[in-house]
Amino acid sequence: MVTEPATSPDTFASFVDAVADGLDEGRIGAGEMASTAYLSRSHFDRVIRATAGESPAAFRRRVLLERAAYQLLTSSRGLLDVGLEAGYSSNEAFSRAFRRAYGSLPSNWRLAPGQIQLATPNGVHFHPPGGLRLPTRIEVTSMDLLVKMVEHHLWLLGELVDSAAKVDAAELDRPIDVPNAGIDDDPTIRRLLSRLIGQMDMWNNVIHSRAYDWDVERHEELPDMRRRLAVAGGDFLAEVREVVEQGRLDETFVDAQCQPPEVYTYGGLIAHVLTFAAFRRTLVIGALERAGVTGLAYGDPRKWVAEAA
Repeated sequence: MVTEPATSPDTFASFVDAVADGLDEGRIGAGEMASTAYLSRSHFDRVIRATAGESPAAFRRRVLLERAAYQLLTSSRGLLDVGLEAGYSSNEAFSRAFRRAYGSLPSNWRLAPGQIQLATPNGVHFHPPGGLRLPTRIEVTSMDLLVKMVEHHLWLLGELVDSAAKVDAAELDRPIDVPNAGIDDDPTIRRLLSRLIGQMDMWNNVIHSRAYDWDVERHEELPDMRRRLAVAGGDFLAEVREVVEQGRLDETFVDAQCQPPEVYTYGGLIAHVLTFAAFRRTLVIGALERAGVTGLAYGDPRKWVAEAA
């Protein structure tokens, strides 16, 4: 009985599984994997390179470096231990490889980290705590609730900024005297609206390893809020749509603005934004109603989501 060689997608999937299973077991025998796929070693390498956009060896080196970067950020392990586990025989070899990949020595990167994932055409990355994440096939549904909630948030925030234009500056800066649980100091309509926009603007920058300028939220005028909302809101929604469509809600990213830096998931970030946004929006709506601006229906998304669907 003759067994047919595996197709390229099957070969690549088997290769990824083998890499994931062997991350802690030293080097994987490429010759053995080629034999399992009923391919010669040279043909196996060509199949993986054609499918993945990088050779089997380069694929594994990249994944191990991504894991090393995660370990540098989330543990106090020594550089030599991290480098040895990544497959390097010395600290010097590990440092050279890490600097080529991340543009910084491991010791410096640990102090000022960036994003863990390295550029690759195949979309397969190290996924904490010890596996690999493959690109998910996109499944389009008639209504994705998480995306709709973000869309509703942006719509309502635009309505709040427009409604705030109906009151004078004194009302915009009037203190909102409610228990605030330490979330915002001295909340006012102006400060809360600026923070609602700034929350998305800040996380857009965090995701892409850019610093956020907090000074923009100092007594921000409504026309400036509208302009910033158009950009920051659009960018945040695009990020959410991409993450949801690609099934990457549990994928991690680094918040290097925290001290010490923190690792979060995209799903946790979106939930965080929506949770604190709902609290702040409710305060703004109450303050606007106190000033005589009504018709915002408490920001309830039920009717909006039904109409949008």
